[in-house]
Amino acid sequence: MAYPIEDIEGIGVTYGERLRNIGIASTNVLLEKAGTKKGRSQVAEKTDIPESLVSTWVNHADLMRINGIAAQFAELLDAAGVGSVKALSQQMAATLHDKLLVVNKQYGLTGRIPSVEAVREMINEAKKLTPKVTVS
Repeated sequence: MAYPIEDIEGIGVTYGERLRNIGIASTNVLLEKAGTKKGRSQVAEKTDIPESLVSTWVNHADLMRINGIAAQFAELLDAAGVGSVKALSQQMAATLHDKLLVVNKQYGLTGRIPSVEAVREMINEAKKLTPKVTVS
């Protein structure tokens, strides 16, 4: 599912405008244009946004492809060390759920943590998705 680019935590109006000015108006377009290291560098250069931020947003957009994962939950997953669909696909549901509870208690990133079963469904969906983000 595609979301408006500003739906990603941390983008806001200013960064959103910079991204829209180079044709990135949705999470899907961000993944298309910045899914590779070269693409992230180009987006960073064209928008004057630090590449580290672009990389974080790409990872969140990647996670937001999964049903049940919106911006705040993507941020929580990232804070728990699960920064991509590939990383999510390698998790154990109960272990990840416990970690999400701890991290959310520490940082207060979201109002509600999904059940272990919902986390399991997200992991299973992650296993079926085609990778959109590469490290090179």
